[in-house]
Amino acid sequence: MPQGDYFILMGLGGVFLLLGIGAYIWGSREQKSYDDSLATRTDDLREFMEHWPPRPQPGALKVGGKIAVIISLLLIITGFIFWLLD
Repeated sequence: MPQGDYFILMGLGGVFLLLGIGAYIWGSREQKSYDDSLATRTDDLREFMEHWPPRPQPGALKVGGKIAVIISLLLIITGFIFWLLD
């Protein structure tokens, strides 16, 4: 592998790490704001208690964030291994 290519892998891993953490935090905030808005409404207690209808958006952001963090860790580890072998 040409010298410096492992830094590209590690840099891309860092970008994915930042995006993954950001997506997870965004999903957590969306879920919290949705739950807080349900708690303040008194007209629809069923939606608050049963979470029906389901809202998949915050969960999807959190799962996508976890996937991005896993991919970033794999890229960083791979780049570090190539750096050690060089």
